[in-house]
Amino acid sequence: MEEKVSVIVPNYNCEKFIEETVNSVINQTYKNWELLIVDDCSTDGSVEVIKKLQAADGRIKLFINEKNSGAAASRNKALKEASGKWIAFLDSDDLWLPDKLEKQIAFMEENGYKFSYTAYEHIDENSNSLNVRVTGPKVLSKRKMFRYCYPGCLTVMYDSSDVGAVQIPDEIANGENDYAIWLKVCKAYKCYYLNEILSLYRVRNSSLSHKSKKTKLMKNHYRLFRISEGRSSVGAFFCLLRNLFYGFWKKVIYVKKVNRK
Repeated sequence: MEEKVSVIVPNYNCEKFIEETVNSVINQTYKNWELLIVDDCSTDGSVEVIKKLQAADGRIKLFINEKNSGAAASRNKALKEASGKWIAFLDSDDLWLPDKLEKQIAFMEENGYKFSYTAYEHIDENSNSLNVRVTGPKVLSKRKMFRYCYPGCLTVMYDSSDVGAVQIPDEIANGENDYAIWLKVCKAYKCYYLNEILSLYRVRNSSLSHKSKKTKLMKNHYRLFRISEGRSSVGAFFCLLRNLFYGFWKKVIYVKKVNRK
């Protein structure tokens, strides 16, 4: 029997992409899932698009925040509502390949893993491949996970029946709240890597990662270790410096152009 997967999707102003994202879940070969979308007070037509999709598929559940609260609060709300054994994450502009869930769950069940991630590829705003593959270490221990956030959010899955409910401080910034979740889970279970591209990460000119200055990203990472992990100011600063070093290392070792000759 297929165990249920709860797919966590925060949404804010992704009218242009959300239908394609949802369809990438609907088209999964693994059919026992629920899609929990939390809209963070979008000002575009996102909610109308989601409601249309919801009317056609009862596995889609829509929640709307009373006020704009950020991705951390949205993920927390979805995680509280999740009823599946497996928890998977997808951003509202990214995509899954059709066999993503089937292959990743088989990988975890066959090996007894509780926490895993996979390779992924970059696409542009029109869903065209940018020929960039992102991989990672075969096993992420607690120590390695604290060095750097190697897993892409759209690739991560964990077993909620063992990991339990995971909640993070709502004030953690958008770019770091997924990492905050991984840091909680890795304290109990190692994260294992499936060396196969099963997800597509959309690179957008308007995304936080492109617009934010390096100083803002550094501040957000500092707050992650200081607030979510309760480190001292000195400890949080040390974690930040370590992150910067291993972030450079990741780009050198695990981000590669794909030759498609």
